[in-house]
Amino acid sequence: MEQKKIKLSVLDQSPINKNKTASEALIETTQLAELTDRLGYTRFWVSEHHNAESLVGTSPEILIAHLANHTKNIRLGSGGIMLPNHSALKMSENFRLLEALYPNRIDMGIGRAPGTDRLTASLLNPNNRFDEQDFIQQLYHLDNFFHDADKKDTIYSKVKAYPSIPTVPHRWLLTSSGESGAIAAHFGMGLSYAQFINPHLGANVIREYRKNFKPSEDLKAPQANVAIFAFCNEDEEVVRKQQAVMDYRFIQLERGGGLAPVVYEDIKHMPYSEFELQRIKVNRGRTIFATPEIMKEKLIALAEDYEVDEIMLVTYAEKFEDRLHSYELLAEIFQLGN
Repeated sequence: MEQKKIKLSVLDQSPINKNKTASEALIETTQLAELTDRLGYTRFWVSEHHNAESLVGTSPEILIAHLANHTKNIRLGSGGIMLPNHSALKMSENFRLLEALYPNRIDMGIGRAPGTDRLTASLLNPNNRFDEQDFIQQLYHLDNFFHDADKKDTIYSKVKAYPSIPTVPHRWLLTSSGESGAIAAHFGMGLSYAQFINPHLGANVIREYRKNFKPSEDLKAPQANVAIFAFCNEDEEVVRKQQAVMDYRFIQLERGGGLAPVVYEDIKHMPYSEFELQRIKVNRGRTIFATPEIMKEKLIALAEDYEVDEIMLVTYAEKFEDRLHSYELLAEIFQLGN
């Protein structure tokens, strides 16, 4: 395809770095939102995780309101709201209230996974059957509540999601598999593919989504982006160390050890089995860590492969200054705001 100007966006998971507190992590997320707003990034999404000691983002809708109050132009949203954990009516109310406060700046990214383990998910929503049809029904509820449906002899004629407002949050489905891509196409919603979770299926998922897309009241043409772990720095040694830390984080999860904060000095002599070394090679497909010129080439290639013009960046760094600087470098490379 002819290369369009690439838009960059942020998916932030509010990580607690080693020797930092939850409050400090939230301050860093706020400062990152302020910076990327000034630099010309398109959107800033925050995630929903539960029972994860090193990730602060348990309530995206609360954090979105805070960040929207600290920014001016960037779109704010969830990446995502894990809908099976919640009531569709309550989430409709939450996001209508956000949209009323910040018109035309709110995205509602929606996920099907619980964002946690099964035990925690069962406590968040004891009625969660982890059933696809339940999720689809929730999406129908959202659509009707957001549009003040008044269908005779249905719950929508009796129950409304207030406040009633003229605009609707942009809705996206998040996916790392083909199933939610097909659902997004059916509902006429945007689609965000999580390359940072599954590096193997994305281009095909987005092609199928575009082919099967049905225009909706809110979205007339398919809209898609891809999210990837990314880190950029001029110093190759800084890049190498950050890649090593990210390699370990993936293995840490696969070993069942959670995500305890670590720095390079903690893991530089970490022994890996042959199987784990193979897993590291596979997991490298979920990341792009590089110096500026190589980073530019790889991100352009990713956008071309997916046939998208927007990439969402998920960035971890041992030092918060390096995290900020990575976003500064990428804004310069892709001439954001120009």
